[in-house]
Amino acid sequence: MAPADPGDGRGVLCTGVLYLVATPIGNLADVTLRALEVLGQVHRIAAEDTRQVRKLLDRHSVRAAVLAPYHARNEARVAPRLAERLERGESIALVTDAGTPGVSDPAYLLTRAALAAGARVVPIPGPSAVLAALVASGLPTDRFLFEGFPPRRPGPRRRALERLADLPHTLVFFEAPPRLRAFLADVLDLLGDRELAVGRELTKLHEEIWRGTVAGYLAEAAAAPVRGEVTVVVEGRTRARRRAAPAAGEA
Repeated sequence: MAPADPGDGRGVLCTGVLYLVATPIGNLADVTLRALEVLGQVHRIAAEDTRQVRKLLDRHSVRAAVLAPYHARNEARVAPRLAERLERGESIALVTDAGTPGVSDPAYLLTRAALAAGARVVPIPGPSAVLAALVASGLPTDRFLFEGFPPRRPGPRRRALERLADLPHTLVFFEAPPRLRAFLADVLDLLGDRELAVGRELTKLHEEIWRGTVAGYLAEAAAAPVRGEVTVVVEGRTRARRRAAPAAGEA
């Protein structure tokens, strides 16, 4: 069965189209039917890691035409070549190791090149570590700001946090396990002891979501080694200020 295409009422896979295909962030059963249809029909799959997408395809018995590497180290060279293929009428699916292409993963250069070549760009939505952690955090979801990975070096990281200190939005970050304690220590120092949720290995066998405060995490959960993919959700400034404000009538 050909994948549904929003621009083709016949449901036929279009050529000259770049499909940005979201893939599971852990549990391979989370892939959408539409994603599998597209991956099985396109001329070429550009993958951050061809071994990872092969696992997904094998799990769901999908036969793909061609797998080609597309990652941060080669995207500047490969994006123009793929755009030329799109211009000639090929259909290409872009996938990353996990989640949605372009969200802290390569996609921007190829998307721009595809549009410049006159190709259509079609999103195939699906799993997202950002949204999974946010909705399970217990923090407000009506306004949030995704900051990706904070800067590695202390100075730039602290300056980045200072710019976020007065925002009312719930804040969502990715962070590498070895840098998590230093990052949260800076959050505590610059943003205060806000409510916090730390999602680890989301959708995987050892999924864990820790909820509490920044100081509580640093005192309790961070004592043990942190392993796996980590998503951090931090309370926005508005609620933190309201909680700290004195009650009506107090001097």
